[in-house]
Amino acid sequence: MRVDEIDRKILRQMQADPDLPMSALANRAGLTSSACARRLEKMREAGIYRGQQAVINWAALGYNVEVYLRVTLDKTQPRAFDDFIEEARKIPEVSEVHTFLGRVDVRLAVLARDMAHYQEIYKTRILTLPHITDIEALMRVSSIKDTEILPV
Repeated sequence: MRVDEIDRKILRQMQADPDLPMSALANRAGLTSSACARRLEKMREAGIYRGQQAVINWAALGYNVEVYLRVTLDKTQPRAFDDFIEEARKIPEVSEVHTFLGRVDVRLAVLARDMAHYQEIYKTRILTLPHITDIEALMRVSSIKDTEILPV
C-alpha cells in the first residue's frame, strides 16, 4: 500500500492523540468520518496501523521492579529458539520477548512487584526455561525516553 500525505496526517494525529473520536480525527485530516475510517481500515489491512492498545503504568499497580534478561541459547540444539520462546511466552510476568543476532540470542523483559517476587520468578520460571547457556540481568533504574512515536 502506498501511503499518501492524508494517510500520514491521520497517523500523526493518531500518535498525538489516540483517543480522538473518528469525527475529530477525520476533521483534522480534512476528510469525512467514513472516508477516514476506510483509510484507517486499509492501513490496518496493510499492517501499517495495528490498532490501539492500553498503556498501563505497572508501577502504579505495584510492579516496581523491571529486569531485562539477555539470554544466550545452546545453538547446537535445533529447536533451541522455538522451545525457549514457546515456554518464555507462558510466563505472565514476561512482558517482552525479542530475538537478536549476535552473542545475545533473546532478551526478556520481566516485571515483578519487588525483588523477592523477581527472585521467585527467576528461580522457579526463568531458570527452568530450556536451552539456556548464559543469562545476564540488567535492572532498569530509570526510563529516559519511552515512546513509539516516530515522524510520519
